[in-house]
Amino acid sequence: MCGIIGAVAEEQVTPLLLSGLRRLEYRGYDSAGIATLINGDIKRRRAEGKLTELDALIEDQPLGGRIGIGHTRWATHGVPNTVNAHPHSTSLVALVHNGIIENFLPLRAELESVGHSFKTETDTEVVLGLVHEYLRQGMSPQESTTEMLKRVEGAFALGIIFSGYDDLLIGARRGCPLVVGYGEGEMFLASDALALASFTDRICYLEEGDWVEVSRDGALIHENTGQLVERRVRVTSVTDVEIGKGNYQHFMLKEIYEQPAVIGDCLRSLFNPVERTVSLPDISIDFSKVRRLNIVGCGTSYYAGLVARYWFETIADLPVDIDVASEFRYRSIPSQDGVLGLFISQSGETADTLAALRFARERGQIILSVVNVPESSMARESDGVLHTLAGPEIGVASTKAFTTQLVTLAGLAIDVARARGVLGREKEAELVAALMEVPSRAAEVLNHDEALRTLAEEIYDVRDVLYIGRGTSYAIALEGALKLKEISYIHAEAYAAGELKHGPIALIDDGVPVIVIAPSDGLFDKTASNMQEVVTRGGRVILMSDSNGVSALGRDAFSTVVLPKVSAFVAPILYAIPVQLLAYHAAVLKGTDIDQPRNLAKSVTVE
Repeated sequence: MCGIIGAVAEEQVTPLLLSGLRRLEYRGYDSAGIATLINGDIKRRRAEGKLTELDALIEDQPLGGRIGIGHTRWATHGVPNTVNAHPHSTSLVALVHNGIIENFLPLRAELESVGHSFKTETDTEVVLGLVHEYLRQGMSPQESTTEMLKRVEGAFALGIIFSGYDDLLIGARRGCPLVVGYGEGEMFLASDALALASFTDRICYLEEGDWVEVSRDGALIHENTGQLVERRVRVTSVTDVEIGKGNYQHFMLKEIYEQPAVIGDCLRSLFNPVERTVSLPDISIDFSKVRRLNIVGCGTSYYAGLVARYWFETIADLPVDIDVASEFRYRSIPSQDGVLGLFISQSGETADTLAALRFARERGQIILSVVNVPESSMARESDGVLHTLAGPEIGVASTKAFTTQLVTLAGLAIDVARARGVLGREKEAELVAALMEVPSRAAEVLNHDEALRTLAEEIYDVRDVLYIGRGTSYAIALEGALKLKEISYIHAEAYAAGELKHGPIALIDDGVPVIVIAPSDGLFDKTASNMQEVVTRGGRVILMSDSNGVSALGRDAFSTVVLPKVSAFVAPILYAIPVQLLAYHAAVLKGTDIDQPRNLAKSVTVE
């Protein structure tokens, strides 16, 4: 959601803060700001809009100081403007905040009753007000923070500096990630390790409820009771090279092109290619005792779960429920003994999915998470974890995280099937062999980039686009429509192909492109019939299929994309790539902000 950076250094801190914010801008770009201490006094620079506006302001009005905090905002409470931009400050304290303060209204009323004046529309300002009032009563910064944390409710990460304290930066987390960076004579605080990539490779992830005192000499970490605790300091592999765009125009395109490599990395972590067997890490879950699977995710991760549902039911003979995370915990479900909860999230911090995970645990589910961030909250709160190895994904629209989720889920489905005794050795070898082909076949798909760029010229200026498919291809149709909506702002919808005739076919005319996802699998003939229903009514069909499918149906399509012929088992992984590229090129033609589309943020850490 929002991005936080803090630093205590021997040198001027503003360049460090700006550098960290550039790596965090994908988390929020409605406004940005920095606060530092100069001769003990708090000074701020804030600007509405993207980080370039703050850069320009600081160039015109330089900001000194050797301790400071910075923030890039994705608005929740309060419109995006300079007044609501972080850091918020009083004469005594300045802070930055990521998350939601759920009880801000009663706290605001309480503070107003004692004469505290509010200047913004944000929930954050009640945190500022509480700390200010405690400081005014004579409490120390540490005492003020402790008392404030007792009062606020919600999910948040905080970075706080105090007037007159030029060697004290306090951080706190509850439900939102926060990481401490250890440098040489300097220390850092950030909402994401990416922000610290060029400063240090020694980091410590705060655990749920922790708060920390950061000085130039190190960090003192307190658990939620206030007791000092030791947390592991680890060496991170995140580097500037990983988060740069290289020769690509956008992070999204770079990440699309990284898919053959990261899929290969993911496969190597899950399979023994010589034996053609699945070799998952030890996740201490006995799949033979699982009676039912409940898959939960949001957005793209939910669509990965939809694909996986077909795999688990077909390969592992395991009944599957699937839920949107934001709805799941509001259902009244019975006790869930023998149910495995499978929670999917790129960041591992998605608020809706994390809340659903905790609800599922309360109902007795065994918890298994599929995440891209090993030290994330979801990973730490699960009975078992599978890491997708996509590497840092900066573009808001998920691409390589999605395909590595699919690969991981495919491996899991095979492992569960074997544990349940429903998958023979020969069939396992066949499925693993199909998966092992995916990196090279994905590279072949990328060779269609130019053709998809040309095809995008046919759809970028339309008002509506429909996607259809059956089985796992229906899930890819949903993902394709989501990608187009996210980055090009074209209205797009996806339907199970057989459902067209039950209402949506009324939308068909010659101005509505219909993208048909139709590998030549066991459902191809059914999809072909639905495609003919579209053609008969003047629909402009764009067919994505293999050579067999295009040979059978291509003459009736307005345009075709010929993809490699692969096993139906792995087809959804490959067919995800052309729908990503088509959306990308349509967005380029429309001139939208591809890596940071409007109203969206990468890691949604609020409900």
